[in-house]
Amino acid sequence: MIKNTTTTAAVTPRRAALTRKTAETEVEVALNLDGTGQADIATGIGFYDHMLSALAKHSLIDLRVRVQGDTWIDSHHSIEDAAIAIGQALKAALGDKRGIRRFGEATVPLDEALAHCVVDVAGRAYCAVSGEPDGMAYVHIGGEGVTYPGSMTTHVLESLAANAAICCHMRLLAGREPHHIVEAQFKALARALRAAVERDPRVSWVPSTKDVL
Repeated sequence: MIKNTTTTAAVTPRRAALTRKTAETEVEVALNLDGTGQADIATGIGFYDHMLSALAKHSLIDLRVRVQGDTWIDSHHSIEDAAIAIGQALKAALGDKRGIRRFGEATVPLDEALAHCVVDVAGRAYCAVSGEPDGMAYVHIGGEGVTYPGSMTTHVLESLAANAAICCHMRLLAGREPHHIVEAQFKALARALRAAVERDPRVSWVPSTKDVL
């Protein structure tokens, strides 16, 4: 069940919390769009925890995620379902999107990797990912325990965009090392989201000619 505490008052934080249960996973998410980037993440997949912590840190979105999933099968369900729940919580916290900047863009390097992300909080779901080397689909990133398949970043972005009702374009401009590639992508997403969901002090209306997003 989603609890939306969004209001149009400038001093009121935009928060949401939800629990999502399926036969494969149970996911709990809480976030605050007006936070300071605090992260409390436990998905059972160490590298994914690292990426979601980076997402929180660089977006300034306070994020708490708990996942109990069927990782004895693989990490796919837990990774994708967490992204679905984060997207749903993001949509709930945004409310009617009144006063936000709406568009955000960021280009982020990590050593040899360079990722470019553009976000439109459009109310319409779309996701395009390009530039990843073919080998990313077969890489597994992580230390001991359950790993993060390199192919999953596209699923994360697609799931988040579909459930948050945002448009997201992610381009990998350069990169060789899989860890660096994924981390640059998550950080670019974070910085683009930070700009897009930020309140614009000059705007009190919904930033669309349709007056709805």
